[in-house]
Amino acid sequence: MHIRGDHTELVVGGRLDVRSAADARTILHSAVDDGAGDLVLDLTGLDSWDATGLGVIMGAHRRAGRCGRRLVLRGVPPQMQRLLVATRLHRILAIEGGLAAESLPRV
Repeated sequence: MHIRGDHTELVVGGRLDVRSAADARTILHSAVDDGAGDLVLDLTGLDSWDATGLGVIMGAHRRAGRCGRRLVLRGVPPQMQRLLVATRLHRILAIEGGLAAESLPRV
């Protein structure tokens, strides 16, 4: 996994899983704490995530809310879009352009 960017936009690539969760959490929390306004998380280069990786994103979402910020997901890959819809997290997370649940293939 690699994350690059600053306190306004982060680009995530590779795998966000149990092995990379601690590093990702540290980077996301620092970005949330050090900025203001929306924090865009560009997931275009993300290959996969597991439950732990999704938990890191949800934790960053909650932390952003407590700091008066909003975490916005951009470029969510299709397989991850399906997971967000299946878990109904697409109703909680801010997703740039939204997700059209009706247009996503069934899991």
